[in-house]
Amino acid sequence: MISYDRKTFEQVYKSNYRQMYRFAYSILEDAEDARDTVSQVFAQLWHSQPPLTSAIVTSYLMAAVRNHSLNTLRTRRQNATMVQELQTQQMEHEQTERNELMEELAAAIETGLTPQDRRVLDLHYDQEMTYAETAHALGISPSAVNKHITHSLYKLRTILKSKPLKNKKSRT
Repeated sequence: MISYDRKTFEQVYKSNYRQMYRFAYSILEDAEDARDTVSQVFAQLWHSQPPLTSAIVTSYLMAAVRNHSLNTLRTRRQNATMVQELQTQQMEHEQTERNELMEELAAAIETGLTPQDRRVLDLHYDQEMTYAETAHALGISPSAVNKHITHSLYKLRTILKSKPLKNKKSRT
């Protein structure tokens, strides 16, 4: 049996560290994770002090490195899956909020604006016409287009600020 005095432990450490590190690195493909794995295996050996003979200590350490490395890989996969699920949930939540806001905006446009305001906004934003093109299409001046847009946007901001989103606590 090996003794777990400081000198013997240092000797086991020095004679096995490089081989353990290379093995961990070959599995994990990450230097920091490989160093952590080897350190944790040595810490576990020190704390548990299993009855080992000097003939099997290297085999024991390599098996422990393999097991710890495989657990690390499993944890990585689980974390990656969890992060992906959280990102998907976040995107779905944001899309739901966007849809709700668009519904509120459409309702505010329909009920809060005059027909002329709606036509001006439609031509300028939906049809992507310039102020001059919008003015020409409606037979009004470009300054009137500007006035309709400015007034309409002010009305819409006022209406939307007074209505909190259904699933959101506060709007910023």
